[in-house]
Amino acid sequence: MRSAVQFSHLSAGFIAVLVGYTSSAAIIFQAAAAAGASQAQISSWMWALGLGMGATCIGFSLRYREPILTAWSTPGAALLVTALAGVPMSEAIGVFIFSSALIFLCGITGWFDHIMQRVPPGLAAAMLGGVLLTFGLDLFSSAETQPWLVAAMLATYFALRHRLPRYVIPLSLCVGLAVAAVTGLLQFEQFSWQLAKPVLMTPSFSLASLIGIGIPLFVVTMASQNVPGIAVLRAHGYHTQGSPLISWTGITGLLLAPFGGFAFNLAAISAAVCMGKEVDADPKQRYKAGVWAGIFYLLMGLFGATVVSLFAALPNELIMAIAGLALLGTIGSSLTVALADEKERDAALLTFMITASGVALFGIGSAFWGLLVGGIVHGLNVKRSAKL
Repeated sequence: MRSAVQFSHLSAGFIAVLVGYTSSAAIIFQAAAAAGASQAQISSWMWALGLGMGATCIGFSLRYREPILTAWSTPGAALLVTALAGVPMSEAIGVFIFSSALIFLCGITGWFDHIMQRVPPGLAAAMLGGVLLTFGLDLFSSAETQPWLVAAMLATYFALRHRLPRYVIPLSLCVGLAVAAVTGLLQFEQFSWQLAKPVLMTPSFSLASLIGIGIPLFVVTMASQNVPGIAVLRAHGYHTQGSPLISWTGITGLLLAPFGGFAFNLAAISAAVCMGKEVDADPKQRYKAGVWAGIFYLLMGLFGATVVSLFAALPNELIMAIAGLALLGTIGSSLTVALADEKERDAALLTFMITASGVALFGIGSAFWGLLVGGIVHGLNVKRSAKL
């Protein structure tokens, strides 16, 4: 008789959450800070994200008996770091609601596949690469002030990224913490254990913000998170329809956006941790790892204030370095996809360069303009090819 609780299920769920938080929580804090969030509001963001991911992981895994995990949109958070600079928090909340509404509509109407087919993969990847480039550059610019800290983390990353790919980011973080402790960079005077308190933030809506931030947030979340999330499920032999899942992530976003839940989507990397043979020889039992992941997400959400105070104790260079390391692979794969097709290369390159430039026209951010210009050039190239 099988044990009700197996350590392999529990450990897989814990590792999935650990990888998710250590690889991109720093980006969430940067995004919230860009919108001028207070300590209490950042804590509320973490509460909302943890609650949303926990509830959907548990709900999906129990409902479909498959290890279906959700996550916050890491590329979306990266987009927000630059896009939310100078944007009032109320407008940011309006953007979150708008993007979640679009995600819900895509799921409930079945538009998901149709929209993704109309957005060339190369352009979506180029826009993502342009958004993330800043983080890659920050990784190395932080070495100006803390060279030994960054060097130790880089060395750890490149030494272990092929041997222990699942754990390389947590291990790089551990090395960074050790160096920071030895050099006296950790400031734990303000650290405290406390439960997070939700803060209701009233939304406001600006057309420029909805177009310039909301649409790019929607696109990167769908193209860079939900599409790989479905692909991971299919690759492991799970065939639950994607539209209902995406609909529920949209609903979750609509409910929790006023508290800082900026975007929810299907997980890919962390989900894969719960889908391998090492979790359970029986694929039908692996859903229990998804349930455990949901439980750990709920705990992280409840103690969101503690997570906030913990990150406040860390040096900024360490946060910049771990965020950059966590996104190096995504930046590389984005550029690979963007430039792979020679016929789309000029359109993708324009999308990448405009997005990376950070230019804002008429109050609308660079990600939208990059996608728009790239889309126009792509359309002209298609027409030109059709005439030949």
